[in-house]
Amino acid sequence: MREAKLILSDGSEFCGWSFGYEKETTGEVVFNTAMTGYPESLTDPSYAGQMLVMTYPLIGNYGVPTVGMEANGLPTLMESGRIHVKALIVADYSEKYSHWNAQESLASWLKHEKIPALTGIDTRRLTKVLRESGVMSGTLLLEGATENTEKTENTEDYGSVNWVEKVSCKEVITYKPESSMVNAQSSMFNQRSLSQSGERNVQCSMKKVVLVDCGVKANIIRCLLRRGIEVVRVPWDYDFNTLDFDGLFLANGPGDPERCEATVAHIREFLHREEVKPCMGICLGNQLLAKAAGAKTYKLKYGHRSHNQPVQRVGTTQCFITSQNHGYAVDAQTLPSDWEALFVNMNDGSNEGIRHKSKPWMSAQFHPEACSGPVDTEFLFDEFVNMLK
Repeated sequence: MREAKLILSDGSEFCGWSFGYEKETTGEVVFNTAMTGYPESLTDPSYAGQMLVMTYPLIGNYGVPTVGMEANGLPTLMESGRIHVKALIVADYSEKYSHWNAQESLASWLKHEKIPALTGIDTRRLTKVLRESGVMSGTLLLEGATENTEKTENTEDYGSVNWVEKVSCKEVITYKPESSMVNAQSSMFNQRSLSQSGERNVQCSMKKVVLVDCGVKANIIRCLLRRGIEVVRVPWDYDFNTLDFDGLFLANGPGDPERCEATVAHIREFLHREEVKPCMGICLGNQLLAKAAGAKTYKLKYGHRSHNQPVQRVGTTQCFITSQNHGYAVDAQTLPSDWEALFVNMNDGSNEGIRHKSKPWMSAQFHPEACSGPVDTEFLFDEFVNMLK
């Protein structure tokens, strides 16, 4: 392996060896405490512009599964069609891998995706620096680099870049659920209607949801399709208010919500429409919904990126273990009087979701689709779908 080093903006240096694509790069350095799920994390668009540090020491031991596309256009076993991190940093890369669906090694995948990676780094020390000083930019340098060594593009300050624009789809894409899913939803609707009114043969048409793609994870779309919902995926700045739909879904994504003024303007128009329709947001979608409502957001010191964040549903004793990946949060103290906090983080007290007090609008800062991660909160998709009926 070729020697390489990571240099943080505060001057800290971490030496190791390159095991990915040999390229020098720069990005915001963040850490994730999850023990598994590196294929899903690497393909999560929310990591765009960032260098990912895995605190769990052994990475790569189960290889990489099939990388391809399903018939409906969604990536197979991944969260998007490509790797989005600027670089991967681990303590101990496992060259040998073993898993029933592994197709190649992590190093091989990184190389043909042209993503640099370091191993042999003291990730515990690196994580302590980031926890104490906060996330910061870093540069990955290769030993013996020459003028022919591939360099990263000139990268501006992370917060000044509209990363959402870089990862969002460029055109409207429609996903239709399998007919069996629609029939199942119709049957459930009939049962509810029968118990409430005593009438039979209530017809249930397929519901259409507009999903604003700020960097959506594929499993969010899968969760909606499994519930018999037609998903119309639109670019981050698309004026979805011109479309005919039954509900609005605001997806996750990277970067500072302040860079999404166009999206916030469209959401604000939606909230002020005479006809009230349900809305749900996830991660960045939580922040954008809050901003459209009139609240403020702020940057966390080092963010929440893990599978083990405890979240309490406000007003109850329910606590969920959640999967998260975000560096910004909603200031719950700035929510208007007709909005309230829905979830709160049990570690630091930061906001983890909001809801309107009388209208069918809610959001979660964490990832209820949980891929990878715990599936405890996937019921939120059911709550959203039930609001569409």
